[in-house]
Amino acid sequence: MNQDHLVAELKRLAVKAPDGVASNVLVGTGIVDGYVRRSSVLGDLLVAFGTNGVTAVELAGDPGGFVATYEQRFGKRAVPVDRVPPVIARHLDTAIVAGRPGRLPVDLDRLTEFQAAVLRAAATIPRGEVRPYGWVAKEIGRPGAVRAVGSALASNPVPVIIPCHRVVRADGTFGDYSLGDPSNKRRLLVAEGLDVAAFEERAAHGVRFTGSDTTGVFCHPTCRHARRTGVGHRVEFASEDEARAAGYRPCKVCRPVAA
Repeated sequence: MNQDHLVAELKRLAVKAPDGVASNVLVGTGIVDGYVRRSSVLGDLLVAFGTNGVTAVELAGDPGGFVATYEQRFGKRAVPVDRVPPVIARHLDTAIVAGRPGRLPVDLDRLTEFQAAVLRAAATIPRGEVRPYGWVAKEIGRPGAVRAVGSALASNPVPVIIPCHRVVRADGTFGDYSLGDPSNKRRLLVAEGLDVAAFEERAAHGVRFTGSDTTGVFCHPTCRHARRTGVGHRVEFASEDEARAAGYRPCKVCRPVAA
């Protein structure tokens, strides 16, 4: 059999690869990143991932716009896939519902060391609770970098999974949100069980911390220990200094700090 005949026979035997195979292969080899669609309280999300874990989360809108923005931000193309690495597949939906990574691998290597530290600190805030930007700054050992913390959270590439929606302004107002309309921040917190109206009312009256007169401990108002304090035993404070002057000590769980 001559060479030309062999080539012709091979062409005749060739079949088209099933849809998605090429994309899955490119993602599996790390040449490009992949993305899938997932549901959430805010509607459908587009979740991108690479070889080291989840890299980006956006509201599902125009996939073309998502791909263009992704490539501009990370310098790598993202393509839709129908297959997710097992470790991501096992934990992705749980992480979206919980609002924290848990065992889901999240790739923060494409961020600066400071940005990654901010996001890791934000990821420790419990579901249904909020902390001020100053708390995050102190947690990472940079108490004077409150403004920079705000900038890092505003550019959080994996919102919902890393809960920047649980970080609020010093005056107790919720502020902007990196994932769409600012009202989305409230929607997520309401879904987590936070009494948003009560929190906003306290903030409007200048309440920054609450204490228990039975324990002598003061907390952030949304701390799980603060919420267990009966109304008759709750004491409200406008500042950390006021709480300390009254003889109260800070909660070791929520670690309240001056905002």
